[in-house]
Amino acid sequence: MNKLFSRIYLTILIILLYLPIFYLILFAFNKGNNMGVFQGFTLSHFQELFADKRLISIVINTFLIAILSSLFATIIGLGGALLIDSLKSKKAVNTYLSLNNILMVSPDVIIGSSFLILFTVLGFSLGFMSVLLSHIAFSIPIVVLMIIPRLKEMNRTMIDAAQDLGATNFQVFSKVTLPYLMPSILSGFFMAFTYSLDDFAVTFFVTGNGFETLSVEVYSRARQGVSLEINALSALIFIFSLIMIVIYYLLSVRSKKMIKNGKGRVV
Repeated sequence: MNKLFSRIYLTILIILLYLPIFYLILFAFNKGNNMGVFQGFTLSHFQELFADKRLISIVINTFLIAILSSLFATIIGLGGALLIDSLKSKKAVNTYLSLNNILMVSPDVIIGSSFLILFTVLGFSLGFMSVLLSHIAFSIPIVVLMIIPRLKEMNRTMIDAAQDLGATNFQVFSKVTLPYLMPSILSGFFMAFTYSLDDFAVTFFVTGNGFETLSVEVYSRARQGVSLEINALSALIFIFSLIMIVIYYLLSVRSKKMIKNGKGRVV
C-alpha cells in the first residue's frame, strides 16, 4: 500500500512539475498570438525567433557567459577543493567549507547588490566582464561543493602506490586524482552552467547598457506581455537541456568505466 501511494505521489509531483513546461512548449506552435486558446499548429513563431537578430544576439551572450563562467569556475573550484582537502587542521577545513556554504545559501539579491557596490567603488564599467566575473564568483562554491565529497571518498592508497612506482606529482594528479574526480568535476561544470544560464537577480544588478542576458530580456518583455516567440525559444532551450543531460550521463558513465577498468592508475 505504501509503495503504491509513493508511486502515485511521485507521478502527481512529476506531472505538476512538467505540465507548465509542456503547456509553454505547446503554445510555441500556436497559430494565435497568445496563450489563451490553441488555434492550430504553426512554425511561424520559430521563424520570428530566428529572424529576431537582437534576441539571437542575447541568447549567444547568455550561452557565452554560461560556458566561460562555468569553465573558469570549474578550474578555480577544483583548485580550491584540492587546497581545502590538503589542509591538516580539521578546524580550518570546517571554516573554509562553512564560508563556502554561506555563499551557497546567501540570497541572490545580496550577492548581486554586493557585486554592484564593488564594481562601482572600483570604477569598473558594467557589461560583459562584470557579468562574467559575477557568474564565476557565485559558481565557484557550487563546484567546490560537488568535488569535496568525492575527494573525501578517495582511497589514498592509490596516490601512495603511484608515488611508490616513481610517478611525479603532475603524473599523480593527471593519471590518478583527475580521472577519479572527473564525475564530480563534470557535475560541478554542468551545475555551474545551469546556475549561470538560469540566473536573473545577480545579472540584473551587474549588467550594463548594451549587454543583456536572456533572463533579463524575458523579464523586460514580460512587463509588456510575452510573445509566443519566447515560447519558441523556451522550447529550444528545453530540448538543449535534455541533450546536455544525456551528454552528462554518457560522460559520467564513461568516466566511471575508466576508473573501474583501471585506466585511472599509473602503470
